[in-house]
Amino acid sequence: MLNRIILMGRLTRDPELRHTQTGTAVASFSLAVDRDFKDKTTGEKATDFIDIVAWRQTAEFVSRFLTKGRMAVVEGRLQLRDWTDRDGNKRRTAEVVADNVYFGDSKRDAEGGYSAPSGGYGTPGGYAPPAAPVGGGYSAPAGGDQFAELTEDDGELPF
Repeated sequence: MLNRIILMGRLTRDPELRHTQTGTAVASFSLAVDRDFKDKTTGEKATDFIDIVAWRQTAEFVSRFLTKGRMAVVEGRLQLRDWTDRDGNKRRTAEVVADNVYFGDSKRDAEGGYSAPSGGYGTPGGYAPPAAPVGGGYSAPAGGDQFAELTEDDGELPF
């Protein structure tokens, strides 16, 4: 049997980070995911709002680096959960339990809603620093000690 889901959408709110009684991190957020087709009568794409739950390191990552409006890619499984509301009515909720969460946009695309951590870009989530300019070396951004400056290019490939 297979229960796999991959979604790409924008966060509808900032993730909410909580901890269980044993200290396990859990984050909840929602994604607005556009459908691939347009409605015939309105010509608009419908949007689904999907609840996501992330646990442990994934929850910590989501709460630190993702904010409302950021594009995210979520890989996980669909889970149905039964619960009882305050009035005693039985309810059922569908949510995605995230195994992996990645940035769906670049830092530049998310201007204003995201600031890079002071420790650099070596965090999970799919963001990579910009490539070296054509025909020259790459020098690290100010304050970034994780890159070495390339001064020569002998044209030899290492393979």
